[in-house]
Amino acid sequence: MPEHSLGRLIAGTPEALARGADRFAAQPVDWDLLNEPAAPLPARQTTLQKSFTVEGPGTFFRRKMRKLTFEPRESGGWWIQRDDQTDALPFSVAARNVWTTGDVVSNIVLRAGPLHNYLRMVEHIIALKIGLGLDHVLIHTEAGDPPLFARGSLDLVEGIEKAGIRQLDAPAQWWTVTEPVVMATPSGAFLALAPCRSATPELKLDCAVDFPNALGQQRIRFRVNPALTRYASEARTNTPLWKMFYCQTIGKLFADVRNLGYTTENILIAGRTKYYNAPRLPHAGKSLEAVWHRSVLDLLAAIALIEEGRFCGEITSFKAGHHLDVRLVCQLYRHGLLRKF
Repeated sequence: MPEHSLGRLIAGTPEALARGADRFAAQPVDWDLLNEPAAPLPARQTTLQKSFTVEGPGTFFRRKMRKLTFEPRESGGWWIQRDDQTDALPFSVAARNVWTTGDVVSNIVLRAGPLHNYLRMVEHIIALKIGLGLDHVLIHTEAGDPPLFARGSLDLVEGIEKAGIRQLDAPAQWWTVTEPVVMATPSGAFLALAPCRSATPELKLDCAVDFPNALGQQRIRFRVNPALTRYASEARTNTPLWKMFYCQTIGKLFADVRNLGYTTENILIAGRTKYYNAPRLPHAGKSLEAVWHRSVLDLLAAIALIEEGRFCGEITSFKAGHHLDVRLVCQLYRHGLLRKF
């Protein structure tokens, strides 16, 4: 496997990675928060103080109201239970349970056991495991279709805040990679992980997106912590105008898209030169909603698939998406690239 300054290349070509790395290096940083003090996550493992329920229109069936109920667990990480699948067991939030990362509608789908024992669009839910340092949770649902909120994942964050987080007796378990590794696509998109270099565990992100529309180039650098996770949780999924038009017309012929609950409130719609609804999370006169969503609600969801504990280290992402994220996490297990910190 060839070496690169970003790490050992475990998938993709050196030429594609070099092109992407050059473009990434040339892209300016819109907001650098690495010098800001960040409160460390609890030193002990955590769970909820009490249960709570959130409700909203379905992501894929907008005319159905969907509920998620979060319950405390004492150990075992995050689990999902389909209460409507009475012959199916709960399944863990883990790389081994990823079913697909979608096609027309990109999303992480987890499934285990029977065919219908799944939950779609889990990324905006499970990312909070990493972002908030919440180690153990059981999520009840009565459908494979989760709620789609107008405020991103802020409803979930507020539910967790109201329920409260309590520390358990067991110390937190931290994991990192054994060496720097990177994966690249033919387009030059890449995702790189490096070991934690500090004396205490922390997770640093350098994340960039580059869209050929009004979203344009966006790049942020920060340490993951609950305060920034709360801030970023309001960031919505973004879609180009053509895909929104597709979903509302030709897409209605296909089951995956027919009832998709996208509205001008719950997603960010970008045309070639302008937004078609108001963007959020501005900084220095520029909306960074897309890159906050990518870094916190999408990328951290893939890191949440590391089931042994919390992850610490450094992540560099350029134009990556769910498929590359999940593929890299799976390769960490395949090649034995995880170790305790």
